[in-house]
Amino acid sequence: MNEEIKKFGYMALAFLGFYFLPVDSPRVKAAAVEALAMMHEYAREHVLLCLVPAFFIAGAISVFISSQAVMKYLGAGAKRWVAYTVAAVSGTILAVCSCTVLPLFAGIYKRGAGLGPASAFLYSGPAINVLAIVMTARILGFQMGLARAVGAVSFSVIIGVLMAFFFRHEELSRQQGFAQVPHDPADRPLWKTVWFMASMVLFLVFANLASPKVPVGLWAALYQVKWIVAGLALASTIASSHLWFSGDERFHWYSSTWGYALQVIPLLFSGVLVAGFLLGRPGHEALIPNQWVSGLVGGNSLFANFFASLVGAFMYFATLTEVPILQGLMGAGMGKGPALALLLAGPALSLPNMLVIRSVLGTKKTVVYVSLVVILSTVVGMIFGALAV
Repeated sequence: MNEEIKKFGYMALAFLGFYFLPVDSPRVKAAAVEALAMMHEYAREHVLLCLVPAFFIAGAISVFISSQAVMKYLGAGAKRWVAYTVAAVSGTILAVCSCTVLPLFAGIYKRGAGLGPASAFLYSGPAINVLAIVMTARILGFQMGLARAVGAVSFSVIIGVLMAFFFRHEELSRQQGFAQVPHDPADRPLWKTVWFMASMVLFLVFANLASPKVPVGLWAALYQVKWIVAGLALASTIASSHLWFSGDERFHWYSSTWGYALQVIPLLFSGVLVAGFLLGRPGHEALIPNQWVSGLVGGNSLFANFFASLVGAFMYFATLTEVPILQGLMGAGMGKGPALALLLAGPALSLPNMLVIRSVLGTKKTVVYVSLVVILSTVVGMIFGALAV
């Protein structure tokens, strides 16, 4: 009965919202255009090469990686330094956005990863992006780049440890359930599974390699061969899946991939539309005027840092777009502390991201995770703002 009342409440709110929506307002019209434009941009730039490979990797984790293997390195019984190192390093290597990391997070969590290491992975994937940190240092200054690097690495571990501590009793029951799963002896050498998974990860990384701002150096050299490496990785994935896995295993892989897509895509697309309607794309105004945001984050007050963290948490940042956005906001008077707070909260979270996390972890854990990111970003932003010169 309670579920039916909830559904009726949601429908009633939606009806009232559309009924009283001032559609003739120029700002509402602009917001509607921004919502569609952001959805269009997201579909063109982030679905085929980001989300789809991520879904296949998540499906492969569910089917080809045993619960025992996940628990060995990321489970509650693993050594803490091993679990959190693996989680942070894995996220750093992938360097994905806050939405692409979701199916990967769901995959390892459902296979037995502890809440702490899984949360560390969830934060580290979009936050500890090496190229973004380098760009931050070059465009916004060395101090900001260093503070972002130290803050992001520290946050991934701190948030993971705190999540594990707050929900330690629930985690104990959950991990006991995985411990009771009978061990399936591997019917193929481990290196074949590793090769297969590495091929998919290599494709995900190189297919989404961004063009360097300066066409020299290692990054520029990698970019020159990105499609060659991505093509070889894709060919390796297809070949190894047919050579080393049976038809039934591939069927379960495709089914698991489709399951993750059904879980993530509706919430993700809904969140993108809402975020676009409220905040718009970088450089474009939607329902909430940009000057409201920039006017509220000047100086280094507690409110300015908290507001920057909160707004950053709900906005969607495609990989690397946060740097030019911050450059514009700082030029309009945004303080260094709030700028760092937004850098630490923004890339790791977004409204679409929160909706999907809730479907995996539940409301309570999601609220705690988001609150930790916002609070830690606020505190570190204030400290940096006080020390920065």
